[in-house]
Amino acid sequence: MATATRSNPSENPSADDQADDKAPANKRKRKLWLLILLALVVLGGLGVWAWYELYGRWNESTDDAYVNGNVVEITPLTMGTVISIGADDGDLVHEGQPLVQFDPNDSQIDLQNAQANLAKAVRQVRGLYSNVDGMKAQVNARKAEVQRAQENFNRRKTLAAGGAISQEELSHARDDLTTAQSALNNAQQQLVTTSALVDDTQVSNHPDVRAAAAQLRQAYLAHARTTLIAPVTGYVAKRTVQLGQRIQPGTATMAVIPLNQLWIDANFKETQLRHMRIGQPVEITADLYGSDVKYSGTIDSLGAGTGSAFALLPAQNATGNWIKIVQRVPVRVHINPEDLNHNPLRIGLSTVVDVNLHDQSGPVLAQQPPQKASFTTNVYDKQLGEADAMIAQLIHDNSAAAGKTVAR
Repeated sequence: MATATRSNPSENPSADDQADDKAPANKRKRKLWLLILLALVVLGGLGVWAWYELYGRWNESTDDAYVNGNVVEITPLTMGTVISIGADDGDLVHEGQPLVQFDPNDSQIDLQNAQANLAKAVRQVRGLYSNVDGMKAQVNARKAEVQRAQENFNRRKTLAAGGAISQEELSHARDDLTTAQSALNNAQQQLVTTSALVDDTQVSNHPDVRAAAAQLRQAYLAHARTTLIAPVTGYVAKRTVQLGQRIQPGTATMAVIPLNQLWIDANFKETQLRHMRIGQPVEITADLYGSDVKYSGTIDSLGAGTGSAFALLPAQNATGNWIKIVQRVPVRVHINPEDLNHNPLRIGLSTVVDVNLHDQSGPVLAQQPPQKASFTTNVYDKQLGEADAMIAQLIHDNSAAAGKTVAR
């Protein structure tokens, strides 16, 4: 006969007892996760605070920044027909290198006429000096005639007093003396007039010679300007000139861009400018090279107005509905030239600019005007130097030739 067995409650706990045992464990686990979450939030807050205190409030950054530089337009000063083009887009050209050549025949003829005019003026001025010497000799001769007429009149006057000669003969002697004095006065007046043309002058600085030299200088410059030269060393861009084209003065033919004279125009929000100062260090990253290449620089200037203030069509906030928009101010950043030499940039490239605000000792705006020109070129001074050398040689040659002719 089978016997029924009963389970011992102590050996087989019920489901309620098991649930009661798990509840405290779940509470402890939930509390642990909440503590961990709280610790993470606190650590995150501390991290954000530390980032702001150590870096965030000492740095301002913008990606609204672009490379800018000088675009030197090559434009003629004279009219001409293009017969030669010395460089094309992308070519490297050096300062003073010929870029465009016009037909020089007309200007060459004008230059030769100016040279002949200067030589003629020099010889004419030499003639003026010779006239002065001739008039001085004529005055001396007239003085001798007056002296001879005076002696003749005095002698005849003595003879007439003794009755040796008639009064008519004495009257003729008086008339001769008067005529000689008049001739002397006329010669002296002509000497004064002739001397006035050359007083306190030399051949080289005589007004007639200077006027002819100025005409020659102008003709030489007109001839030299038939060749358009590069004012700076750089790379050619925007070539539009063609062979055989008739070019008017001021027409753009091409541009030369010196890539070693670039800067960054960074457009910062007006809320970012509070602690910006001139001279603060800047770190630049160009999209062309990515974050692997860093450029160093400094703030060169802060704009005198917002971009919208100088726009072609500025916003009219005083009319209609108005929505406040944060304005941006252009900040010019100077790039370290050594960095540019290692990693060249191009005008218009996008960059990211990060300004270090720790040093706030610099001014907000420039305090002194520029002490010298920011950009200069002296290639055109050479043209005037060559013209002056030609003028000096022409004056010397024609002065010497005239001197030899006079000597003979």
